[in-house]
Amino acid sequence: MEKFLKKINNKIIYLINRLFKKYFDKKIFMIGCSHILNIRQSYNNINKLNDLDYKVFSQNGEDGIIDYLLSRLNIAKPKFVEIGVGDYSESNTRFFFERTSCKGMIIDCLQNLKAQVSKNIKLWKGDLTIVEGFINSQNIREILNKNGFDNNLDLFSLDIDGIDYWILKSLPENFSKIAVIEYNSVFGPNLEISVPNIKEFNRTAYHYSNLCWGASLKALVKLMESKNFVFVGTNYVRCNAFFVLKNYLDNIRTILPEKHNFELHTDSNIRESRDKYGKLNYVSGKDRLKLIENCEVVNLSNSESKILKIKDI
Repeated sequence: MEKFLKKINNKIIYLINRLFKKYFDKKIFMIGCSHILNIRQSYNNINKLNDLDYKVFSQNGEDGIIDYLLSRLNIAKPKFVEIGVGDYSESNTRFFFERTSCKGMIIDCLQNLKAQVSKNIKLWKGDLTIVEGFINSQNIREILNKNGFDNNLDLFSLDIDGIDYWILKSLPENFSKIAVIEYNSVFGPNLEISVPNIKEFNRTAYHYSNLCWGASLKALVKLMESKNFVFVGTNYVRCNAFFVLKNYLDNIRTILPEKHNFELHTDSNIRESRDKYGKLNYVSGKDRLKLIENCEVVNLSNSESKILKIKDI
């Protein structure tokens, strides 16, 4: 009897939490729509891209920046791909999916992804393709092609805390009008590096600190330039870089970042490092890079692309 009552109690708590979440999500969405509509009146007068930082359902203010870029390019219903979305409670495309009922594809390795996502959005409100699985440099183009997202993309977002560089490298030129790419600010402004191209890369398994993942901003900007994209800025938290296809650059009115000077855009105070027992230990500043100096990364500063320890670069 006690187990039965406990089960019923847990079910009631779960239902209450779901109701509260739906209520607050609706409020957040309405407030977000109101803010976006108001700030759009100032888009012609915005100087810095990160002045547009605003969070609705994104993690770190990407919603406001993305809306500006979409508006400047006159994209009302973006066709999008987002890789690395979790359960879609926090993501770079959720707000636009809910607001415009657009067409998109989301990809994540989270188990029971469709069921998890359906707890946060109404799937019938738009044309959303959900792909569950690990993405790597060998399968990304096949997945895009198979699902009809290999051309005419308006928005591409990548955040998998891993081999992001190698996935981007495997994509063709001009693969989207706008791209939002996560970078590792711990690598600093000058290193041109990425973690090795390891299938099913896991940042915790690679180094207990969780600090050695992804690629440096300098490496990503150089790679994206080779695919005809221009770096237009980052968010205030200094974790996501924004790119616009060169053909559309005239639409952007904000001041572009100083070419190849990444000091400002890697000045991040995020302290998410872990100790060997998995607990936050709040390592900050240059001590973060010191902590992972023996990790192997690919040096991308020349054509040899050698695997070296960070301390040897």
